[in-house]
Amino acid sequence: MLVTLITVVYNGEEHLEQTIKSVLNQTYVNTEYIIVDGGSTDRTIEIIKNYESQISTWISEPDKGLYDAMNKGVDLANGELIAMINSDDWYERNAVHSMVQAYKENPGYSIYHSDIFIINQNGKKTLRKYNKSTFKFKYYGMTYHHPTMFITAKEYRLHRYNTNLSIYSDYQLVLETFFRSSKSFFYVEIPTVNYRIGGISAKTSIYKRIQESFLVRRNVGMNYLEILFALFLELSVYVIYKLKIWN
Repeated sequence: MLVTLITVVYNGEEHLEQTIKSVLNQTYVNTEYIIVDGGSTDRTIEIIKNYESQISTWISEPDKGLYDAMNKGVDLANGELIAMINSDDWYERNAVHSMVQAYKENPGYSIYHSDIFIINQNGKKTLRKYNKSTFKFKYYGMTYHHPTMFITAKEYRLHRYNTNLSIYSDYQLVLETFFRSSKSFFYVEIPTVNYRIGGISAKTSIYKRIQESFLVRRNVGMNYLEILFALFLELSVYVIYKLKIWN
């Protein structure tokens, strides 16, 4: 069974090679690897070319942002399962094998996902378990770990990433799947991805977060009372987090 792994990158010379190696060194070998570059001006293209013979497809052209690049990758994919691995992150060696095994043993789900290792700015590694609360997912935000998701090609034919959003489009795609059927998700209880914090979403203002959170929930059909409740919770969590930092 073919699995497609996609990396989108823009000026990612610092960590891209580690990402590529983690894909190429997977124990599951029936994969295609696609890299979508947004027209990098650093050493990104040089790094890609060093591994060109082992990369199925790569393109380098301007895009309209992260989610446009992800959609381009999905358009090029031939796999039955499709996964995104960011250019700052890397897989555990058995990641793909574990997810394929879950898919074969538990067919019929749309999204297969797992736990994740969080890597802070000092390199400290912390295991973050998946929070199973559907209430928190619906009202607090993305409790699923998007970098761990292996999504069926069939699901991607129903939903793509909304390019009008800059940080919450993955949340919208997963919410759309959830509202169609909350039983579309299969959880694999192991960490498969090492995720470096400090990307685009970490640098986004609270105003932008609230704005996109509102748009996502409106787009998926939540009523205004539900939306207001969710925004209140999100803002409360942000304020509490900031108070902890200041103290």
